[in-house]
Amino acid sequence: MTPCVETAVIHGRFQPLHLGHLEYLLAGKETCETLVVGITNPDPTLTVAESTNPARGLPEANPFTYYERYLMVESALVESGVPRESFRIVPFPHGLPERLFHYAPRDALYLLTIYDEWGETKLRRFEKLGLATHVLWRRKDKLTSGAEVRGLVASGGRWEHLVPAAVASVIRGREPAERPLSPVG
Repeated sequence: MTPCVETAVIHGRFQPLHLGHLEYLLAGKETCETLVVGITNPDPTLTVAESTNPARGLPEANPFTYYERYLMVESALVESGVPRESFRIVPFPHGLPERLFHYAPRDALYLLTIYDEWGETKLRRFEKLGLATHVLWRRKDKLTSGAEVRGLVASGGRWEHLVPAAVASVIRGREPAERPLSPVG
């Protein structure tokens, strides 16, 4: 059973935000009045190597800035009909648990989806912090991945159908020569 709480926290790297992320965000919003969306790896200095998913911290796996990803999250949720006043967007350095509560409320419900050992690692990390957690689903297969989208954009392939229209606008508006896209991580 999905709980209904005042505040829930959900997180992702959103490199870039794709339709799988949107499904996750909308499912998270169904659980609460206010959804706090944490953007992980908000800044290269807050990115920690993770043994269960080492590629996720590589610079080439993180070409979009925090600000670009903020715009992706905000525009995708609003485009999907989520009232802007019902969600917040914050940096979320989950690799540095001692800093997490400078950004996200400790007393919220922390939502996750689990596809692999990386998801299990995050769940254990949150439980160790004493957080209330709820797993929205456990699956083996993803709709798509950020690596797939980045690879298609970089190669000139078709990628727009894998992201919300609002996110496609953000991707098209960036300066690709400054931070090339890569299918890594």
